[in-house]
Amino acid sequence: MSEQAEHERQLIRAFILPERQDRYLELLVKPKRRRDITDALAHFKHLDMRYAVQIPGPQRRASGILALLKSKGAPETCYALSEDSELDGKEISLTDALASIVGCRMGTFLSCVPGKLAYFEDEDQRWILE
Repeated sequence: MSEQAEHERQLIRAFILPERQDRYLELLVKPKRRRDITDALAHFKHLDMRYAVQIPGPQRRASGILALLKSKGAPETCYALSEDSELDGKEISLTDALASIVGCRMGTFLSCVPGKLAYFEDEDQRWILE
């Protein structure tokens, strides 16, 4: 299994509603169907809220989110699953990724520690996932 596929598998298994996990994993590996998933991230409804932690108001900027993630053990790089085709499927600097997505109202998961720590933002919300 590729590193990309393993990151996605652990992200989906940890933070997506159980009844949706298999379908997401099935579609993500098919290039022609992957866009069905990434396009749905803007108004995402299948986050498992048991693992979502709201970000306090003063820390909702990129620098505050970076500090929160770093305090929880995030490394310098992350893996992006994103509506933004420039980010999707890539490993990127966490600082650069947050600068690109925070406040842009675009659906994106940033997987920091596979299956253990991630960030999610869509048009309506921002969450630390752990």
